[in-house]
Amino acid sequence: MSNTKTGEIVDILPTESGTSKSGKDWKKLNFAIDTKEQYNSIVAFEVFGEEKCDNFLKYNKIGKMVSVEFNLSSNKWKDKYFTSASAWKISSAEANDTALNAGAKLIDNAFEPAGDLSDNAIHNLPF
Repeated sequence: MSNTKTGEIVDILPTESGTSKSGKDWKKLNFAIDTKEQYNSIVAFEVFGEEKCDNFLKYNKIGKMVSVEFNLSSNKWKDKYFTSASAWKISSAEANDTALNAGAKLIDNAFEPAGDLSDNAIHNLPF
């Protein structure tokens, strides 16, 4: 099950990289958003993979409003659990708002008369 949070990017940590035990290189980036919710409004996410990290840095900056789709996962290490929120889709919240507003305008206009609907015009309809 995936989750979604929307908020303003308030922190972008330096990119981390390394090599796994199997010899594969990896790259990870952590960032945080402020959802402006009453409690626990700061939420930190991680982006994993070189391409995803590069794209995040290319299209996002502190202060940008984003919508983040993520999965939660927990791992046990030395008798402690660690939970991470792995972001798999990050989109501009401004673009979503614009699209929603445009859709609302279309719906509002759907019931406006298309032309002359006077009694005379209605009686002249062919059916």
